[in-house]
Amino acid sequence: MKQQLHEFFTLLCFMLFALSSASAEAQQPRFLNIQAPNGLPVVPIMEGWVANPDGTRSYSYGFFNRNSETVEIPLGEKNFIEPAQFDGMQPTHFPPGRATGVFSVTVPADKTDIDVWWNLQTDESEVLRVPGRSGRAAYELDFILPRPQGALQPFAGFGENTEIKPGLLASVTDYSDPVKAGEEILLTVRVKDPSVRDTTDRRFTQALPMVVTFNKHQGPGLVQFFRHPDNALTQVEETTKEPSTLCAGCTMSEKKTGPNVVTVPGPAGQAQVYVSFSEPGAYIVHAKVDNFSAPDSSNTNQCCWTNVFQKFTVNP
Repeated sequence: MKQQLHEFFTLLCFMLFALSSASAEAQQPRFLNIQAPNGLPVVPIMEGWVANPDGTRSYSYGFFNRNSETVEIPLGEKNFIEPAQFDGMQPTHFPPGRATGVFSVTVPADKTDIDVWWNLQTDESEVLRVPGRSGRAAYELDFILPRPQGALQPFAGFGENTEIKPGLLASVTDYSDPVKAGEEILLTVRVKDPSVRDTTDRRFTQALPMVVTFNKHQGPGLVQFFRHPDNALTQVEETTKEPSTLCAGCTMSEKKTGPNVVTVPGPAGQAQVYVSFSEPGAYIVHAKVDNFSAPDSSNTNQCCWTNVFQKFTVNP
């Protein structure tokens, strides 16, 4: 009898171990065979609203591309803003990751009660839409006022002699010279940091640098950026020396490097890169100017950067 009980318990323990192993093995692929995500929708995001001094209000928008690859969504039925009068300046080029405050829409003082919807559909997924609206204090962005250590939005503008000013959509200019597909042309952005800081604080004994990141914003083809010889290579880039197609979609914690990223010593200067377009069509290049080297300025606290845009008509 004892022998039979011993054999029964031995068999029972073996069966429980086998079931446990089978259960663990069944769950194992969920964790060990993770593949890079693709086919996911790009998420439009309303970052907040700004009460402008002239009575108008601006709505700031960004996006989150959860895919491992860049997604292109041209303007039209899958990428539009309504009311239609505010349509046209949203991005069509969505690199992987979270992009904060990529563009804004400003509504007149007599229309601050309307919602401005950004509609976005990735492939055949459901339409995702987000409203730009004002009124809720929790969503108000007050970076038009100085930050705790004095940081403000930089002044910026495309061109060597054009007006420079701050803003989430500070300026949209046209590139006046003819452009051919495959041709490298020089881009220049002038910048100035208006921040007023306590120079007795050892963190601010010298002017802080600004960073200018050039990105494709709209267009049918590949946009490549090439380093200007006046811009020093970082240690990482010295090992690659490849043209950059990076855009604004790096995660907030990622340090962006590449030929499209230029550091300008403060308090003023200019950033230059070369750019080429792979095929004919209408393009927009976006330059984001930030002073995130300051302790009171970063993407996470919605301050302090300026967006400027330049339009191109590229010929064959």
